[in-house]
Amino acid sequence: MTNNISPENLANGAIPCDRPYVFVCQHTSCLAAGSAKVLAAFGQVEGYEIVGCGCLGQCSTGPTVRVTPDEIWYYRVQPKDVPQIVEQHLKGGEPVAAKMNPRIHLRYSR
Repeated sequence: MTNNISPENLANGAIPCDRPYVFVCQHTSCLAAGSAKVLAAFGQVEGYEIVGCGCLGQCSTGPTVRVTPDEIWYYRVQPKDVPQIVEQHLKGGEPVAAKMNPRIHLRYSR
């Protein structure tokens, strides 16, 4: 598991994109909402680099998880949500609609 890689470094090419990433915000408000436990719950997932990162800019809806290259953003993720995200999305290729951030994924807005 890699820690403290900024998503900006991935976007600007400073981090090689040779494999998919799962970014789990480890900034102040997400940490207060339990993101360290979310990061630990992901553990290791074959084919994905699990990364504790800086602020993802979704502070009011954290803990935030961003999956690349799919660009799926999950919100209010708790450790109990991680197995479904891993099985359904990371292994099965189908995002978990109920946990997708509606600010980013408008078609899933309520």
